[in-house]
Amino acid sequence: MAWERAEAAGARIVEVASAGSTNADLVATAGRGEAGHLSVLLTRDQRAGRGRLDRVWQAPPGASLAVSVALRVDAIPLPARGWIPLLAGAAMASAVAAQLPGRGVGAKWPNDVLVDGRKICGILAEGTADPALVVVGSGINTAMTPAELPVPTATSFAALGATCDDDRLLADYVRHLAEALTSLGAAHGDAVASGAHAVVSRACVTLGQEVAVSLPDGSVARGRAEALDPAGRLVVRTADGALAVSAGDVVHVRPV
Repeated sequence: MAWERAEAAGARIVEVASAGSTNADLVATAGRGEAGHLSVLLTRDQRAGRGRLDRVWQAPPGASLAVSVALRVDAIPLPARGWIPLLAGAAMASAVAAQLPGRGVGAKWPNDVLVDGRKICGILAEGTADPALVVVGSGINTAMTPAELPVPTATSFAALGATCDDDRLLADYVRHLAEALTSLGAAHGDAVASGAHAVVSRACVTLGQEVAVSLPDGSVARGRAEALDPAGRLVVRTADGALAVSAGDVVHVRPV
């Protein structure tokens, strides 16, 4: 298909019939010096997609859109680059919401996009051989039928009775993400001054939720997600006080 809107937003698109992992392929392309800012690799048939913690992500051919975007981030200091996947989540949430009016769309910290509490998109950011180039991958459930959804907590445009305009979705996503990263770089990585903190906080549906966070050391922290700190960490109010979480799987605790 033509990607007129996405290309007008600055994306340099390569679409392939199928891929193992668009992220892995674009990271390799970047390693050879063949990918620049807003280079996009996408497919509707990804066969070995990867999520956080090396989880495998699969979908029937044609049921989803796998998109990986190369981002030049040399203007963003290393300590501030943790905001990149958070901003990607906020950008994708905005793009999804534009096509699902009336639905509750937002980003679950740190890397999922939810619609009415169910996952429609996952996001994974990876470094490349070029320290100034980051690849951000996303897998969006577009045409996946209810029977094809992998888990009860997933959803898709089709399952919600909507047809996704893929070109519009990609254009909105790329535009929002590029603008946010430009602002973060101009502010020398200051997420508060750049507006990144406010953008992500508004999009983050985890805030205000009772959560259980599986931490890297194997422990589980339980409490109320209160805020994001200036570094993008999730501040959870536990029985022992405030805990700033930089990494971990988050579960929104639902009443039984």
